[in-house]
Amino acid sequence: MHRFAEGSNCRYVYEMISSATDRPTWRNTWRWIAGLAACGLLGWWAFVRDARVPLLTLVNLGFHELGHLLTYWLPSVMTAMMGSINQVLVPLLLAGYFLWGGRDRLAAALCLAWAATNAQEAAVYIADAPFQQLPLIGGHHDWGFVLGPQHFDILNRAGLIAACVRGFGVALLLASLSICLAGLLGFLSDPPPRLRSTGGRAHGASDHHGGDPGDWGVLDAGRGSCPGVGSGRG
Repeated sequence: MHRFAEGSNCRYVYEMISSATDRPTWRNTWRWIAGLAACGLLGWWAFVRDARVPLLTLVNLGFHELGHLLTYWLPSVMTAMMGSINQVLVPLLLAGYFLWGGRDRLAAALCLAWAATNAQEAAVYIADAPFQQLPLIGGHHDWGFVLGPQHFDILNRAGLIAACVRGFGVALLLASLSICLAGLLGFLSDPPPRLRSTGGRAHGASDHHGGDPGDWGVLDAGRGSCPGVGSGRG
């Protein structure tokens, strides 16, 4: 009888925690609204204004140059390409990290929008290859070099390649907006809160120790009510 009651308490605690994390709240609603606005602003700036996003473009430039630096040992054509590739790849990897296991879908959406702006920057760079009119650091045009007669010799297709890269960026932007919209409409829930145990380690909500001094408590079901909640005797 005692075991049955203990199991019922466990189910009650876990259901309470689960419903608390899944239930839409004003805080979650405003987070998704802010995320939707941020992704929309990034998309508008990059694709409608056709301009580089202030401040963010400096971060993009850093990852672009890092791509060159990390691949300097590869053939020169690969080193030239990796600047643009890396500035798109970094936010995509971050988006994958945040999406994996449902860690933070809002952060993933923002990273996808960021990757979209990088794809647009790369598309503009590629389209400029036949003309080489963009102001550049160092004066060496990566895509003029890659698509030029020294390597692929397809400068006449630079516009088509740029359009494909731009289309990829638009797809990333739409994905980011879709995630935010799904979260706003309640189709996505936040991950369970991480609580601190007495040992100083982070645990899921089901690992909560009721009432111990080191806890960040949201629920105290009483000691001994179920495994992982309280100290449990008997």
